[in-house]
Amino acid sequence: MAEHEHDDEHEPDDEHEHDELTEEEAQAEAERLVRKEIALAQIRQYGDPALRMRAEEVEEFDEELRAVAERMTGVMHDAEGVGLAATQVGILRRFFVCTIDGEDRVLVNPVVTQLGKDTDVDSEGCLSLGSVRVPVERTTKVAVEARDVSGEPVSLELEGYPARVVQHEVDHLDGRLMLDRTDDESRREALRALRPRLVLSS
Repeated sequence: MAEHEHDDEHEPDDEHEHDELTEEEAQAEAERLVRKEIALAQIRQYGDPALRMRAEEVEEFDEELRAVAERMTGVMHDAEGVGLAATQVGILRRFFVCTIDGEDRVLVNPVVTQLGKDTDVDSEGCLSLGSVRVPVERTTKVAVEARDVSGEPVSLELEGYPARVVQHEVDHLDGRLMLDRTDDESRREALRALRPRLVLSS
């Protein structure tokens, strides 16, 4: 999942927005953009069949799983996202990495249960759909039962934005995209924006 649209981590402060970047700042910004481009190149983009495939349960909690999860976490950060499912890098296994309240987590074989009936509509972005954002209705509070990368049980109760992130990533593991959960008009607009990407990638 892409960072929240209100996240202004890389926006300049108002009082400094007209100041020129120092040489060090310009170099750091250029390196950030290069890292982001390299990371996004490793993530399957809209139209890739892997994004529509259901992932299979993880059965072995081995060094390979740990290595892949570590690499995915790095890719997620470089791409400036807050969640990345294994299917988004072409691995059809049920796990994803995410950042919850500033902590990186690996959730394997996650099962999400709705807590209560409250829902909320908010704008979502996805690392597999470029700059497209659409409104999506999600449950505001969920419980998550999963395993960590070592196979130990994990139980979480999440509310608000973290709950949204987890639901977004679990959808990926089921072959669902945020486009499937938005309204018809937003979907049409998103598909118009995505169509040139499909032509270029064919």
